[in-house]
Amino acid sequence: MEEYKILIVEDEKQMAMFIEMELGHEGYKVDVVYDGREGLQKVKNKEYDLILLDVMLPGLNGIEVCIEIRRFSCVPIIMLTAKSDVSDKVLGLDVGASDYLTKPFAIEELLARIRVHIREKVLKNKLDEIKVKDIVMNNKTHQVWRAGKEIELTKKEYNILEVLLINKNIVLTREQLIESVWGYDYVGDTNVVDVFIRYLRSKIDDGFEDKLITTIRGVGYVIKAN
Repeated sequence: MEEYKILIVEDEKQMAMFIEMELGHEGYKVDVVYDGREGLQKVKNKEYDLILLDVMLPGLNGIEVCIEIRRFSCVPIIMLTAKSDVSDKVLGLDVGASDYLTKPFAIEELLARIRVHIREKVLKNKLDEIKVKDIVMNNKTHQVWRAGKEIELTKKEYNILEVLLINKNIVLTREQLIESVWGYDYVGDTNVVDVFIRYLRSKIDDGFEDKLITTIRGVGYVIKAN
């Protein structure tokens, strides 16, 4: 099981120690600081999977710390505060907090929210770069490489390849590819998929002994990862 790292920035030491203990029991690796400036410095010097950030802090308050973190990081931030006013929650979310929890809270709810945000972070990171065999797709730059060679694709070709890579080892019908790439409101012949698969193969399979895209007769197409 992967060990996720969480930073607690909380000046109430008993609260911080309690949360640290509970997170430790759940298998998280935890750092704790009691000051806003120290918390900001920690985030600059070390990579975390999630931050629990109190609003009322010495040095820099939680809002100021959140603003500064968002200048260089998209790490999930759950803000913790004794204030329950809607305006306070809106301010926290507006400056970049991922979530907001009002004290007192049930530890089970905090743990559930942590799981959600870490799961979303992990999924996003996975989808930013997709690797299957010797092909790499970067969804941030919209670039594709096979065996280290960059391959130029049109938007439709790229989208078809992305769907096939995400669903590796799963046979996708023409109808499923139409819905994923062209949309549910597409009106036309599903043979358009065959045309674009042919274009795609000419770019990613020609010249390679190992063909990525496999046709399953009467069903559809698949990229086999094994």
